[in-house]
Amino acid sequence: MSRRIRGTPYTGMVEKHGVSDFTVVNHMLLPKGFKNSVETDYWHLSKEVQIWDVSCQRQVQISGPDASKLVQRLTPRSITKMETGKCFYIPILNENAGMINDPVLLKLDDDMFWISIADSDILLWAKAYALGLNLNVNIQEPDVYPLAIQGPKSESLMIKVFGEDIKKIKFFNFRIMDFEGTKQVVARSGYSKQDGFEIYFKAYDGHFDTIEMGEKLWKTIWDAGQEFNISPGCPNLIDRIEGGLMSYGNDFTKENNPFECNLDRYCKSSEHNFIGKKALEKIKKKGLKQKMRGVMFDGKPYKPNGKLLPVLSKNKKIIGRITSGIFSPKYKKNIGLSMISKGYWNENEKIIVETSDGKLVKGIITTMPFPK
Repeated sequence: MSRRIRGTPYTGMVEKHGVSDFTVVNHMLLPKGFKNSVETDYWHLSKEVQIWDVSCQRQVQISGPDASKLVQRLTPRSITKMETGKCFYIPILNENAGMINDPVLLKLDDDMFWISIADSDILLWAKAYALGLNLNVNIQEPDVYPLAIQGPKSESLMIKVFGEDIKKIKFFNFRIMDFEGTKQVVARSGYSKQDGFEIYFKAYDGHFDTIEMGEKLWKTIWDAGQEFNISPGCPNLIDRIEGGLMSYGNDFTKENNPFECNLDRYCKSSEHNFIGKKALEKIKKKGLKQKMRGVMFDGKPYKPNGKLLPVLSKNKKIIGRITSGIFSPKYKKNIGLSMISKGYWNENEKIIVETSDGKLVKGIITTMPFPK
């Protein structure tokens, strides 16, 4: 493996537990599968609890007197009322109002933020604007390695490891919890539609060996999870699509604006200035040509192969392409996400999907997340 691709404190653990393959996000390994099939993993995730190495969610740490000023300039979502201990989902735009990331923002203090990024470089972007605006901030990538505990039994497991105070953590909030003499950020969040937590593991100041302490954290959770039928896991494609969770670089890119991605509610504030504001106002005034929607379609069970499946109107006009798709055992249908052209994106709109083998099958437009 090239040294340009970084391992994590848990890489040894996921290898021990039978990881089948990896992908690379933010120049770091992300487990992509284990011994079980995606469908078996999906059912386990929906009923039990899993442990995920999501260290690839790198943090851009912004601190200093002008930290909040810079963070606010990076996103159309207002952070004026954001309290310490909160997590905010924020779109980050370029000068053309194109999406360049959709991270989770954590407020650790009035002058300290972590931006937990998707797969694109925000560190240099933030540094450039800080220099250009002559802001008094310090920007760095700290040695933080998130570990996700996901599934309906996650709270019970986390209580066993960290104590009853886990119950007090509300969705998209975090608390500082103790582990072996270290203080860890534990958030109620995760890249699944299940209940879950993310431990933003940090060994702190060189007092502990990062890999040794990371493996100890994994083993402690793993041992405590035996009574809850814990298994190793990773973000599950079926669960992700059903939950309407988009993937940056797959379902949308910098060519898409937040309105197309159904992120209107994070772009309501017109009081503060932010990168791409004028372009976004122009887009809003002009109107949209397409929007992200769920698609449900017939045909034999679809297996992802990296190809985009054309979505057609009833008169065979191309109105979109499925960017993420797979067979759902819950709906017993193929499901996917797609940018759909204006005039065709209403729920229950009948459409046609061209499958990988060239066959035309019936389908409909659905909500995001998919209907319960």
